[in-house]
Amino acid sequence: MPTNHINPDGVSTPTGYTHVVTGDGSRIVFVSGQVAVNAQGQLVGEGDLARQAEQVFENLKTCLASVNATFEDVVKLVTYVVNFKPEDRATISALRQRYLPAENPPASTLVGVQALARPDLMIEIEAVAVLP
Repeated sequence: MPTNHINPDGVSTPTGYTHVVTGDGSRIVFVSGQVAVNAQGQLVGEGDLARQAEQVFENLKTCLASVNATFEDVVKLVTYVVNFKPEDRATISALRQRYLPAENPPASTLVGVQALARPDLMIEIEAVAVLP
């Protein structure tokens, strides 16, 4: 899939994301926000942000694979973290490094929120991918 990753002059140099990503493809894939619930519907990692984030990335990987996509095809991520604290960023960044491409990472937004759909959920991530 032809994509362009652009970090324009006039904005800060990003770490772990790209400011602007364009994609020239024939299919756009929108993946709903994924949470730390396994295939059996059970919460994974109660009270553990790192474990919940890992399950979220695994769920994203499974969703992407269902349309023959990978994290290489992802052009945008939005991450929601309950009661976000600055130290949470390191936890999330470590998981992003495991799953996302080091070169040309997707555009990304991180949002601290008061709550998610269930009180035991700590993180939710949605994705947009472009396929040829």
